[in-house]
Amino acid sequence: MWLQPGPSNGHAPRWGHADGLQVGIEPGLGPRGLLRMFAPYLGSDRLLNFVAVEPIPLDATARGFSELEPSALDGAPGKRLWSSSGVADDVPRPTTDPEPGVVTVEGGVERLTVHVQCERFENGAEVAVRVQFRADRPREVSLAAFRRPGSVGLSACVLTATMGNYARLRRLHLRDRVATPGELWPGFVGLAFTEHARFGLEHLRRDGAAALVWATPDEADPWSAVYAPGTAAHWRYEGARAVQGWRVEGPSAAVAVQVNARWAYWASTSPIPGGPAFENVELVDSYRDGEEFVFWCEPLDGDADLDAVVARHGATT
Repeated sequence: MWLQPGPSNGHAPRWGHADGLQVGIEPGLGPRGLLRMFAPYLGSDRLLNFVAVEPIPLDATARGFSELEPSALDGAPGKRLWSSSGVADDVPRPTTDPEPGVVTVEGGVERLTVHVQCERFENGAEVAVRVQFRADRPREVSLAAFRRPGSVGLSACVLTATMGNYARLRRLHLRDRVATPGELWPGFVGLAFTEHARFGLEHLRRDGAAALVWATPDEADPWSAVYAPGTAAHWRYEGARAVQGWRVEGPSAAVAVQVNARWAYWASTSPIPGGPAFENVELVDSYRDGEEFVFWCEPLDGDADLDAVVARHGATT
């Protein structure tokens, strides 16, 4: 049932459901400093999305960037990530020897848990991210940040899905509306990111105390898009059309969803087929050690009932 590093898979640093959502770290495709999200049940083992770790110290607005900051350990781009058995286990572990994770039973539900450590950020933040899967929720993963001893205080630790352009997510589903890049940033072109658009708790769908948000493509068959000449092969979408979402079980009044968009694929001049699409999709809350942000993904057939699909990812309590 569980996918864990071991001899059978060459000790690849990848965890999750054997037939469901999976999370990996480097080595692997893409930049360092990012959690890698895989959803092979969509019909492709290609990387679906990245999640970056971006802590914000108290009395500050600027984020640390796990993907973009150089490593103080080896000077390479991107903070080094490694797996561990707990928050305090902060000694860098060789990528050839990943932590297998711990299987426990809580409330009658089996869970697989591993911690991903990130080296110290330039702003003084030191955090570990607990990655936890539930046996009864095979297409979601809980991510929770914890401050390590020695870290500065934090106002937030943003866990942001950073690659919405791959699936060309263009419809952000809020409680009272569906927001699109064309509406939020009309006429936007160029190679930069848009500014963030922010929607507070009053705009989020609720399920009991939990708050939810999700995003979908606006194309019925995203795999059939026509790409501009020179577009890198890794941007060409594969697999079933899907909805991607976030849930926070116990949000504070300060929680908000933030999104930005791009007109061209990251690190390229290749325009995104169909125009700007959301790139970063994130729930942000005032920092609380161990607050869970649940990322989920489901296939979305053309005639599927989206509300029924989303209902599978409501509150667990």
